[in-house]
Amino acid sequence: MNAVLAILAYLIGALPLGYWAIRRLTGQDPRLASAYNLGLENTLKRLGPGPALLAFGLDFLKGMLAVWLGGQFGLSWAVVFALLVYLGHLYPPRWLAEGALLRGRGAGVLVGLVFGLHFSGLPYLLTLGVLLIAVAGLLWSRYTALAALLIPAVLALLLSFLPISGWAKLAAWVLFLLALWRYKENLGRMLEGTEPRLGEPLPMPSEKTVVCAFMIHPLTLDDLFQSPRFRWAKPLVERGLIRQSLVENLAEAIRPMKVGELRGVKTSDGREIRCHLLSAPLLPHQITGNPELATQRAIQGARLARELGCTVVGLGAFWSVVGEKGRLVQEAVPEIEVTNGGAYTAGTVRAAIPGILAHFEQSGRPLKQATAAVVGANGVVAFGIARQIAPLVGRLILVGRNLERLEKSAATLKQNLERKGQPVPEILTTLDIAAIKEADLIFTATSDPSAIIFPEHVKPGAWIYDEGVPPDVHDSVKQLPGVRVIPGGVVRPPGAMTGNLDLHFGEGAVPACLAETMILAAEGAYERKSLGGETKSENIQFFVERAEALGFQVVD
Repeated sequence: MNAVLAILAYLIGALPLGYWAIRRLTGQDPRLASAYNLGLENTLKRLGPGPALLAFGLDFLKGMLAVWLGGQFGLSWAVVFALLVYLGHLYPPRWLAEGALLRGRGAGVLVGLVFGLHFSGLPYLLTLGVLLIAVAGLLWSRYTALAALLIPAVLALLLSFLPISGWAKLAAWVLFLLALWRYKENLGRMLEGTEPRLGEPLPMPSEKTVVCAFMIHPLTLDDLFQSPRFRWAKPLVERGLIRQSLVENLAEAIRPMKVGELRGVKTSDGREIRCHLLSAPLLPHQITGNPELATQRAIQGARLARELGCTVVGLGAFWSVVGEKGRLVQEAVPEIEVTNGGAYTAGTVRAAIPGILAHFEQSGRPLKQATAAVVGANGVVAFGIARQIAPLVGRLILVGRNLERLEKSAATLKQNLERKGQPVPEILTTLDIAAIKEADLIFTATSDPSAIIFPEHVKPGAWIYDEGVPPDVHDSVKQLPGVRVIPGGVVRPPGAMTGNLDLHFGEGAVPACLAETMILAAEGAYERKSLGGETKSENIQFFVERAEALGFQVVD
């Protein structure tokens, strides 16, 4: 009999009663009503008090009823049934919960099981104490997640000192650990300062708020340690107590999570753009070395962005090249728009180069007598630079990784210049980065995981426009006499943008690919998104024009 009722308790927990009721009453999908996989306050705001309280009440009844069933055999069995009903709520069988697998964290179930334990023999004062501590935690922190997590934590502590069986005490601690695991993202966001407090505006779309997401990754271990979730490991790595390889292996097992948020971006038409920063903490060499895992994580990141209420997700840095530059990610998650940000990145380069060339000539060096080098010329952005500067310089060096493609590109470039009647410079194609030693102007735009241009590659007095992310130019190059390194693809969004992470683009600035994500979300012109290796000229021009209209400024 106990075994049958135990299975029944699990199945009661697995019943998606709130989901069924809300779909029946409102016709809306409550799984997408929350910024963080459901939640009472989010459902309350999106669906109204009636559906929200109904869903909470049904969860409450599930928890209380299942625990009361176990309580017919004593408090010890009631505790075990509490674990089973919560387990059923979080991890229902597919055949029972098909179409409703995304569940909240079960705050209503947790409150209900407290009352079920009271009716099963938990003393009145202890029941009241659990609830008062949870309420006190809510009033003190204004975090509903913390208040909910206090319920199983306090229960586990109290039940450890009551005269119940050892396996019941173990069940209480397992219940707490299960809740702790389910609330881990909330705890991480509390540490990072991005978890909304009770009463604060939720980061959800509205008439005046545009919400998008952008996938980032640490460029170094120091970037990984920016997050309070991983900062504890920094001293252990520095002292040699934990190997870096162990941290990297752990990072490979972590699914995408929200690690930050950009706020305060105000467009010229009065709307606010909020951007969730998502990360699966893979380092550059892990992304390039394991493309299948990287594509899987990017797909998971896009799904998380959808659950967060976003209409667009951007792929930043090395994420932008995974899955055929986002194409496979879009195919896997068609419910959200995916962009690799290439169009506006190319647009910012196009906008910045005339000013750079003008300043170069003003320094007393005629362009027609100058040698320019373009590094990464096999890529779309770098070759766009080559096309822009070719008729203006005396000699052009194209550096890439595929000589055959470089030579074809050079031939096409010459034909286009001749057809337009423009000057044709001497063009050299090479795979050898050392060739740029002859250049007065160097333009670089690669996706290499580390610097590729060092002092031995650069002559004194050269100007370098670095579009690479991470930078292609090593910091030591800046120490050469007369050398000027100009960062590229940096944009300042309108308004007073704030965030909790250092993105390495300067205060109040973002990479152009992130700006494209914001602009795409604000304009809703999803047909302009950047996917795959091809970037259309009309899309580049679109983002340049709309960026200016919305108030975005290219940082030169």
